[in-house]
Amino acid sequence: MARGKIQMRRIENATSRQVTFSKRRTGLLKKAHELSVLCDAEVALIIFSQKGKLYEFSSNSEIRKTIDRYRKSANDADTYQAKMEQHILHLKHETMDMERKIELLEVSLRKLSGQCLGSCLIDEIQMIGDQLERSLSSVRARKAQLFNDQIQQLQAKERSLKEENAKLLAKCHENPWQSTAHPRAAALHSRSSQSADVETGLSIGLPES
Repeated sequence: MARGKIQMRRIENATSRQVTFSKRRTGLLKKAHELSVLCDAEVALIIFSQKGKLYEFSSNSEIRKTIDRYRKSANDADTYQAKMEQHILHLKHETMDMERKIELLEVSLRKLSGQCLGSCLIDEIQMIGDQLERSLSSVRARKAQLFNDQIQQLQAKERSLKEENAKLLAKCHENPWQSTAHPRAAALHSRSSQSADVETGLSIGLPES
């Protein structure tokens, strides 16, 4: 027969409860020993019975060393958790500050674009006007600088082209036969064309009267 499922609740009968405790305690101690041997794990097990009797197992020479290691590890975990919580809190504060700054910048941008000026006093409007004037001056100065740079680039290009043209002219003056070669060829071509236009004919028979 299949073993019935045991309900996880306190056993009311004292004798049955003691028997179950003894069996399961022995099995638990055995499993702890097997785990430490098979897996090379540091295992410590502490059991107090209902009457306060202590049962313990430790894979280490002293169970206190394992307990001290556990306390240190737990303290490290608590410290890490505290640091993480503090870091998260700091990030939340930074996020809130950034949201406030973004909101102020959006309000300032709307005012600079001429919106939401109904609640502004004369002094604030004067400040906005001054800021716009300064911004416009900066834009005009940058525009003038870009035009200046472009003019300088064009002038430099013009000088380069003039220098190149002067070099070509100088080369033509140094070799004049190259410049006269083309007119001579044209004259010869013209003479050959004229001679080709002259009609020559040969007729057989008596000359016409």
